[in-house]
Amino acid sequence: MAVTERSADDWSEDWPEEFDLAAQVASVNEGELAFIPRVKADGAHYHRNRIAITEDSLDLGWVGLTQCHENIDPVHAAQILFRVDGIRDLAIERSRNIGRAWVEGHSVQLEDVGADAELCIRAQSRALQSLGDGLFRLRNGPYMRRFLDGYYPMRVALSIDYPGQRLRLVGQAPENQEGFSVDHTQNRLQVDATFEGRLVTCFDFCERDDDSCGDMAPDCVTQADPSSAAQD
Repeated sequence: MAVTERSADDWSEDWPEEFDLAAQVASVNEGELAFIPRVKADGAHYHRNRIAITEDSLDLGWVGLTQCHENIDPVHAAQILFRVDGIRDLAIERSRNIGRAWVEGHSVQLEDVGADAELCIRAQSRALQSLGDGLFRLRNGPYMRRFLDGYYPMRVALSIDYPGQRLRLVGQAPENQEGFSVDHTQNRLQVDATFEGRLVTCFDFCERDDDSCGDMAPDCVTQADPSSAAQD
């Protein structure tokens, strides 16, 4: 749902006096998803999302999205990207310790990001897809924190509200494990993930009066993506 990227111009300023380039390159994640203990992501980019699935979402596919970014890397320039046909009504709600922030097409552009920066935005996201026979999939991502060809630790939290009188949760990907947890009630999912690489989440819902729904749901990763973030 969002990609955060740093400008290459900021890289040299981060090098310590005794910089072991070979060791640094060897340790960089190249995109493969790896969940990590939360302590390893302390101080890393924290990405909070509130998603609202409504009755209208079941017909149209658009869900409400409020998204806040904390611990943004203090750099001269960065951007948050969305897929061009997967976002609409994108607007900035508030920002802190950012010299300038503005919406440009399907992206939010940032300049002069300071320490302890925060950015909150709101939008409509085309993240819900009807797969037929009463089955709906909420697919979000890929989430990533990327600079050049490397991917770095980040934490993503999702709070997903859905009409529990109409839908029931029947599947999720990834499964619960260290670094990825899902708690749910009849009307809400709470997701917490700490990871490196590219994270895609899928949550499958069935109409409550359809007992056979969900048995043949397609794979999360290979299913066509209606809402993933744009990539450079």
